[in-house]
Amino acid sequence: MASAKHCTASLARLAISAPCTARPAISGTIVTASRSAAALFSTTQTVGKAVSKKTGPTLQQLALQKERAKRKKKQSRHKEYKYATPSEEERWSLCDAMRYLRAAEVGRPPESATYEVSLKIRTNKNGPVIRNRIRLPYPVKNDTRVAVICKEGSGAMSDARNAGAVAFGEESLYELIRTKPNDLPFNRLICHADCEASLKKAGLGRILGPKGMMPSLKTNTITRSVAAMMREMVGAEAYREKVGAIRMPIGNIQFTPKQLSENVKTLVAQIKDDIVKVEDRTGQKKDLIEVVLSSTKGPGFSLSGGFLPTDENVDAAALSTAM
Repeated sequence: MASAKHCTASLARLAISAPCTARPAISGTIVTASRSAAALFSTTQTVGKAVSKKTGPTLQQLALQKERAKRKKKQSRHKEYKYATPSEEERWSLCDAMRYLRAAEVGRPPESATYEVSLKIRTNKNGPVIRNRIRLPYPVKNDTRVAVICKEGSGAMSDARNAGAVAFGEESLYELIRTKPNDLPFNRLICHADCEASLKKAGLGRILGPKGMMPSLKTNTITRSVAAMMREMVGAEAYREKVGAIRMPIGNIQFTPKQLSENVKTLVAQIKDDIVKVEDRTGQKKDLIEVVLSSTKGPGFSLSGGFLPTDENVDAAALSTAM
């Protein structure tokens, strides 16, 4: 019995003290396998790059290139406004256009119907715009009421009073604009040059700006000669190029063909002069390409430049009578 226990204990000590020779072999196998996997991944990546170089850009890159080309083409196509190309509709003489527009306004009060003109201009979207005032030979409206911002008791105030201004002054006029922004007794506003600083300090742009009455050097409504500016402004119409066209009333529906013709000729001549001045100042090309006559409720007729009607049974005198 004792010998058996001794043998068992000896076997146990032998098992514990015996060195483990299998572990180093397994570890070396794992390291070798990981190195092989890394080399295989590196080879695969290199092959993938080579394949991608041979096959060209990816689908995402192609889509990006296509989008850029499309955007560039769109920008070049819409460099000019849509009015850059004249309409392909029939051209009409002035009397023929008046004949149809007068028919379209039958039944309306004559004082509420007006002829309107649209001058289409070929111009770049980011180019300079035309703005000015014109005194037509036959004014469309005579309801101009002018107010003048000027120093109290100054010579400019006397000039404004004598020229027929409906309101004048400085702080008193500022207070009137603040207290009655929607019930102003005037529809035109002039500022004397000495009051330019106080006008900016008053902060009236948010009131006068939306009404188109904020005096500025651009609109030529800040001056040192109040009387001369009022004479120019009374009976004059302001116009401004918007979206490649200039639109403004050109006559009452009861104007004779001669009156309307004089107004259209005067406006077209001044617009051409404005185009020349803009080209000389900026170097950017502009062209007047079409003149369209319409009325308050009537359609637009592209004018051919002629005057007489094409119908032999209708003459200009027939269009000169009251509606």
